[in-house]
Amino acid sequence: MSSRRIRVVRPGDLGAGDIESWRELRAKSGAPAHPFMEPEFALAVGRVRPRARVAVISEESGGPAGFLPFERGRLGHGRAIGFGVSDVQGAVLRPGLPLDTRELLRACELSAWEFDNLEEGQGLFEPDAARAYASYVIDVGEGYESYEKVLRAQSPKFLRTTLAKERKLGREAGEVRFVLDERDPAVLRTLMGWKSAQYRRTGRRDRFAKPWIRDLTDFLFHTRAPGCSGLLSVLYADDRPVAAHFGLRSRTVLSCWFPAYDPAFAKFSPGLILHLRMARAAADDGIGMLDMGRGAAEYKDALKTGELTVYEGASVRPGAGAALQWIGREPSRRAHGFVRNRPRLAGLARRGLERAGRLREPKRP
Repeated sequence: MSSRRIRVVRPGDLGAGDIESWRELRAKSGAPAHPFMEPEFALAVGRVRPRARVAVISEESGGPAGFLPFERGRLGHGRAIGFGVSDVQGAVLRPGLPLDTRELLRACELSAWEFDNLEEGQGLFEPDAARAYASYVIDVGEGYESYEKVLRAQSPKFLRTTLAKERKLGREAGEVRFVLDERDPAVLRTLMGWKSAQYRRTGRRDRFAKPWIRDLTDFLFHTRAPGCSGLLSVLYADDRPVAAHFGLRSRTVLSCWFPAYDPAFAKFSPGLILHLRMARAAADDGIGMLDMGRGAAEYKDALKTGELTVYEGASVRPGAGAALQWIGREPSRRAHGFVRNRPRLAGLARRGLERAGRLREPKRP
């Protein structure tokens, strides 16, 4: 009989000992100190997402041995906590912890757990990944000067042009200055307005149209913890904000999240100037890596020095995948709509079961 116990709680119900154990396990993992994997991010999501939960894994021989933050939906459909905005996902586990997904999902009362930015090295869930993506990073661990030497070698025209545009911005718009950690909430609202306009202009879903994302961003702006702090960085010209970025930082990692700029200054490429200033200031403040996240973009190709890998997929509890496939054929409008509106989950579930050799055609009633 296993001596392991798994309890599921709301993030806000985690005790001080749980939070400290979470931090210690994460620090010992050897993975980059991504703020999205810290307890403060789960606590923040728990304030704005009522279905947010954390599975706390304990063993009789000691305290907590692992944590899985998630959100529970209808019919046992689970997702990574903050799904849709969290850029790094996964469980925080003691190295070598003997655990399988079947046991964990059953304890969480989940039929499936979906992820779209699973952290590299998550051995528990990686076998269920359907796709892999590059997450582009800037390495400033040796200081900004070393990083700039890399840029001069791999992107000389980009660097030369961006620095020239910064000088031009100063001549035409006024003195250029940069603030790494701006604490004025009015500037955060300006950034969100720029970003919403950018989403609409480019035909993408406006994340800030969702109240929970706005509330989450605002709460994290005021979060000041060593492993997860909101960081609003702003480029000014004549004391007018022309570009800004809001992300999360730990002591050594800045997770880039929401960059945007004032379209009135587009000819100066203020977003590129902002990123170079941000890399310099971050290096001076002890940050060794800026993670620009997944998704190809020309500016990322110019700025990057390397890549991490994140995964998309779904872990499905045995027996649950067939149930999901049957629900897709069931005439109930609610059940059919659940799967129809989540085709990616249905596809990922089917592929995961096919790989495991567990998919069977469900019997019709």
